[in-house]
This record gives sequence, C-alpha cells and structure tokens, in this order.
Amino acid sequence: MAKTATAGTVSPAVPVASPGQGAGPLLRAWRERRRVSQLELALRAGSSARHISFVETGRSRPSEEMVLRLAEHLDVPVRERNALLLAAGYAPHYPETPLDDPSLGALREGLERLIQGYEPYPALVVDATYDVVTANRGITMLLEGVPESLLAPPLNAMRLTLHPEGLAPRIRNLPEWRGHLLAQMERQIALHRSPELRKLYEEVAAYPVPDTGGELPEPAGQVPYFALPMLIEHEGRVLSFVSSISTFNTPMDVTVAELAIETFLPADPATVKYLHSTMV
Repeated sequence: MAKTATAGTVSPAVPVASPGQGAGPLLRAWRERRRVSQLELALRAGSSARHISFVETGRSRPSEEMVLRLAEHLDVPVRERNALLLAAGYAPHYPETPLDDPSLGALREGLERLIQGYEPYPALVVDATYDVVTANRGITMLLEGVPESLLAPPLNAMRLTLHPEGLAPRIRNLPEWRGHLLAQMERQIALHRSPELRKLYEEVAAYPVPDTGGELPEPAGQVPYFALPMLIEHEGRVLSFVSSISTFNTPMDVTVAELAIETFLPADPATVKYLHSTMV
C-alpha cells in the first residue's frame, strides 16, 4: 500500500482509438499527457525514438510486451493498459475480479482490519466511482441523521458529502471542501475514460450549495492547519479533519487498482479528544 496524497480545469481526456488505428494514437496521447519526448520514452523502454515514432503513427505494430512496457513507463492506469492491448490487437492482460470473489477474500479481510484499526478516526474504502465498499464506525458517526434515501445501497461518498440533504449543510467550510472534491473528480475524469464518473460529477456539481457560513474560520486554539481541513458539525461541535487517500502499488487486477482507502486525520486536539470519548 502506498501512493498517499493529501487533499481546476479538466485536462483533455485521453482519446479512444478509432477502429483500425491501433494503439498508436492512444500511446501518443499518454506520452504527451506525461510530457515525455519520444527519445526519453525510448530510453526508458530500451527502444529507439524511431521505433516509438513508427508505433505512434501506425507504421509499426508493437508487440504485446512492448505495449505493456510503454504503458508501465507512462504510468498508464491498469484499466487503460487493457484498452491499449485491445487497440493493438491483443487480449487484455489484467483481470477484473468482482470484489466478492473468494479469491479476494484476503484483500477484503485486510481492508476491514485496516480501517477498523484506524478507529476512532473515520476511514472508508471506495471504488472508481466513489461507491463505498466498506467503512468504519468513525464514518458511521458522521453520517448520523442523514436521510435513509441517501443511505440506501450503494452508498456513494461524493453524493453523501455534497448532497444538500447529506453532509453538505454540516460542513462549515463547504465552498473550499466542495471545490477540493470537484477538482479531485476532474483530475480522475481526465485520467480515466469513465462515463459513470463523468455522470456522477455532473450530478454532484449541479447540487445547490447550502449556505454554511462562507469563509474558512480560524482554527480553534490557534492550532495551525497543515492541509485543507474538512470542518464538520456533529452534535453541536465542529470537528476538524484532513483527508489522505491511499491506493495499491503495482496492482495486477483492475478492481484492486481502482480501490482507494480514505482516512480522516483529526486536525486539532479537540477533535482527537472528542473522538476518543465517543468510542470508549
């Protein structure tokens, strides 16, 4: 587990290869997106700039091994690596195993132990479209009072957070936090050709924004914020969290590659004290 990050404009989406064009246009789009020259990519992949040029223009058909090697050096998401292989005329390399498949039992158990071990602080696991795979009691506490209609499966983290009947009215710095979440989705839409994610983005971006006080308030007790916090009301208190998202390194399955673990770290001592007092 790695690739951890704390909490604009959508970049041009990666194009879909037209029938008969092969993988060349897609590889060129990924190379340009990563701002890598043909020569630099060739050096990384143990090839030549001439061969990379021929592959991108369709004058040369890359081997399956070369497609995977180039995709790895361009940090192409696993699902999109399968798309590159299909465009080049090869079978997908990475399976997409349902999360409830017995072969992923150890993964499910590990994720449950991980987020339960994070209690009393909130943590959850989401898939590529922010549907909640599992969540701990810290998240359940924050969702108290949310209408049943929003809690019906599948729970969606973005919908729960930004819906005017969800958590949005309780988030004291909603304009800033909403902007952060929408920008996060925009980056993912630019990286993944996902109609479902685009549809979700359009839905939540169109929600009316409740008035929750406007500007980010000063931190309680003069504690400096080290990252943009989510300030959320709970039973008359304002709790402060910063978010961290982790994914799997070198995933070999599309489902696993698209899982993300989001943990909420208390950003001030008062939040720490309150959370520990609620789960004794």
